[in-house]
Amino acid sequence: MKCPSWDGVERFIFLQLILKTYIFKILCDYKKTTYVCSRIILGVFVNNKMSTACALVCFLLVSVSVLAGSHTLTGLATYIRGEKAFSASIMLDDITVGYYDSETKIYVARGNTTNEDDVIDPNTVRTVSENVLNHFTERSHRLRPVNDTESHVVYQVVSFCEQSDNKLGKITTKTAYQGSTIDELHIFDGKFGYKLFSNWTEPEKIRNLEQSKSRLEKVYYPTCTKMLKNYLKKRETQLNRKVKPQVRLIQKANSDSGGSRLSCLATGFYPRHINLTLFRDGQPVSDHEITGGELLPNADGTYQMRKSLEISAADKHKYTCSVTHLSLDVTLEFDFSEPFKTAILSVLIVLALVFGTGVVLYKWRKGQADSSRSGYSAASKHFFFSI
Repeated sequence: MKCPSWDGVERFIFLQLILKTYIFKILCDYKKTTYVCSRIILGVFVNNKMSTACALVCFLLVSVSVLAGSHTLTGLATYIRGEKAFSASIMLDDITVGYYDSETKIYVARGNTTNEDDVIDPNTVRTVSENVLNHFTERSHRLRPVNDTESHVVYQVVSFCEQSDNKLGKITTKTAYQGSTIDELHIFDGKFGYKLFSNWTEPEKIRNLEQSKSRLEKVYYPTCTKMLKNYLKKRETQLNRKVKPQVRLIQKANSDSGGSRLSCLATGFYPRHINLTLFRDGQPVSDHEITGGELLPNADGTYQMRKSLEISAADKHKYTCSVTHLSLDVTLEFDFSEPFKTAILSVLIVLALVFGTGVVLYKWRKGQADSSRSGYSAASKHFFFSI
């Protein structure tokens, strides 16, 4: 059963799902001053117009090497074969700053607190849109599914340019078909690099390279770098904000092993780079013993990270968790034994308060009862006197 054609709203929902999961799957490995991030884009759309749900899943792998202190502007465009328009979203680092629908030809800012009409010229938007749509149309003619009954065939383009220490870096463009990257082109310091992951003929390869190189050099590169500079000025406060992490230590019994699971959770922090480490008797626990460690986004734009460790019931080691983040002046250290001591003390305090309150209430009620019996006639006299 085929899914019906998508309208503008459905395309927007689909693209937002891709972007949400795009951020959700950011995996960063911190190495000295370099953050090597593997970004997996996973978009899932479910059409609720039919009793039988139609689902679309597409993957696009983007590997980005980002230096600490650098910034990246990323544009992700998605096109479905048979449609007359595409949808695109723009991200500054990990912040979605804009959305574009080529059907309406309108660029809409996202999450802005000031006017951003001067970030990009409407004529430039129109030029870029025409080039992207032509790119998709060319790809859809050359790359077709074996089975023409497929309801949705997805083509994607992702482009990103970098800036570090106020110096422009490289720009990269990747094209994907049905979840697989088919080519990659980048420019850095006036030099071009090209990779092809498809068995095209030599004439097709040359023609594709010439077209892609021309678009990248004359359209995408100047547009991307200009937008990046403008957005860095407009979103400076948003990019430079620092939110301290909230840390929770959790110990949960494991009924199967008889031991327990220790978890250290840091949440609500920004920016996303954080160092969370579990220690055993003052020494870092080996990575192969730890589960979790993925960086995950929260709905408010902050991030969270959790690391867990299984221990046996007979384990008598001392476990601690340390957290280092840009918002903190010092490294925070937490002892897993302290929360439970505090919890026991808190329970005892609550019980004492309840007991004390009960005693006071009992004595008060007893006093009220005695007073009521001894002063009944006087009260009655007072009542009738009032009448």
